[in-house]
Amino acid sequence: MVKKGLLERLTEGPVVGDGSYVFTLEKRTYVMAGPWTPEVVVEHPDAVKQLHREYIRAGADVVQAFTFYSTDDKLNLPGHEAGATITCKELNHMACTIAKEVVGVSDVLICGALSPTPSYTEGRGKETVQREFRKQVEVFVEHDVDFLLAEFIGYIEEAEWAIELLKSTGKPVACTLRTGPVGDNSGVPPGECAVRMAKAGADVIGVNCKFDPTTCLKTVALMKAALEREGLSPFLMVQPVGFHCPEVEMEHEGYGMLPENPFALEPRQLTRFDVHKFARAAYELGVRYIGGCCGFEPHHIRAISEELSAERGGKLGEGSRKHVPWGGALTSSVLGTNRAKASREHWERVQPASGRPGHPNLQNKLMD
Repeated sequence: MVKKGLLERLTEGPVVGDGSYVFTLEKRTYVMAGPWTPEVVVEHPDAVKQLHREYIRAGADVVQAFTFYSTDDKLNLPGHEAGATITCKELNHMACTIAKEVVGVSDVLICGALSPTPSYTEGRGKETVQREFRKQVEVFVEHDVDFLLAEFIGYIEEAEWAIELLKSTGKPVACTLRTGPVGDNSGVPPGECAVRMAKAGADVIGVNCKFDPTTCLKTVALMKAALEREGLSPFLMVQPVGFHCPEVEMEHEGYGMLPENPFALEPRQLTRFDVHKFARAAYELGVRYIGGCCGFEPHHIRAISEELSAERGGKLGEGSRKHVPWGGALTSSVLGTNRAKASREHWERVQPASGRPGHPNLQNKLMD
């Protein structure tokens, strides 16, 4: 099978990304919260394979090799144990091997992704930062992944350094910042960040993580306006967190400021219907790569796939065979209370409650 590449697919219509790995695998007991490093690809590869399979079954067009936070400088930070037994190259090799095994001869694309380096925040300079990135990139090229991504980048300067290195491979390059409307961690506004990413050569730009769908789309709208003023037209990408967190919209650290983060976020979880609304709003804004980050589970990715099925030529994931959108299958329930909910009207009208008496709707006090 000759697969269409990422850019060709984006030209034709929306591409559905995958969802959370570090958060989901932490909840499944395979990832240590704090370091958030991906040694699970070596220690429990079947757990990673299963999650890849679930995202593909849900309708994802892409799986990211699980290489988040796998640079040697991150693996060897004080308190991080992974670097004592495995290197960045070994982790990335295993992550790519797992992704290739799961994807097989299917039409799903494989993404190789970079994430921020401690070397950048420690001020070690461009050469050192790119050396850390290069160890990953060499593995991605060896495995001939379909495209490359620099994600969760907090500073536009580090993003530019990553894009420069990724572009040298000749593969399509995407870049997403962990920024909201206030801009990157050095205060550069989203619009300027977008223009700089595009001028650095990124084919796809946008945001991921830290903020919820509403805030992420506000940020992408600012990026889009700035790009249009400059006559630039990269594809747009968005992968928000799977939790409602409107009160952190103007905080650089996003949902990290919530007292509930990372272990008590469940009451804020997006419903599949929230994700339907997000996917439609993103598409109408002009975003063409739509996926999720921390907190996005396979059923959320299925919601994106189903919401945008018409725009994707009727394409659906295998998992949609076991699902009728908007509660349609409840007509067959033996329970009358369920049969009464078998309509889109019900699920668009319902306002989910947390069921937690005495708990606030929003946090008045965020973390310092």
